[in-house]
Amino acid sequence: MGHTDFAAMACPVARSMAVLGERWAMLVLREAFYGSTRFDEFERHLGIAPNILSARLKSLVEHGLMARVPGTDGVRHVYRLTAKGRDFFPAFVALKAWADRWMTDAAGPYVVLQDRATGAGIEPPALARADGSPITLDDLRVRPGPAAGTYLQRRFGDEAAHADAAAPAAGAPAREDGDA
Repeated sequence: MGHTDFAAMACPVARSMAVLGERWAMLVLREAFYGSTRFDEFERHLGIAPNILSARLKSLVEHGLMARVPGTDGVRHVYRLTAKGRDFFPAFVALKAWADRWMTDAAGPYVVLQDRATGAGIEPPALARADGSPITLDDLRVRPGPAAGTYLQRRFGDEAAHADAAAPAAGAPAREDGDA
């Protein structure tokens, strides 16, 4: 069975995973969020081989999450989060909160995130309505977006609520437009 190229898929979530799903990418971003900017800092904090780190940083730069900029004080260059990379911070905080809840032992998390101004813990972004009431998975309704093709229009359009019998069977052939 061949390798699935997520980067070639229409779905933006799949394309994101082509970049962020690589096993070191999220940890490199974590270190950037924690303040690392120099190659040797990333290498030291991650314990990653230089060739792997170089490839991961190159990929994050190519995909616009980080920028390689000239350094100062004898440092050839440093890596800075771009606006695209900084926009991922709330998703990282949500992932870290999930990991702290489900993947730590009784001792708790290894690091906590605090607001520099107040010292208060940084909480993951909450999903809430305009009135402040929480939104849960049970409240989710998926609708076709402006880029949706025929398959997603049928799958998530108004008629989909009444078309359970017409749902594609497991293992149905690939569609012409992505599944977001």
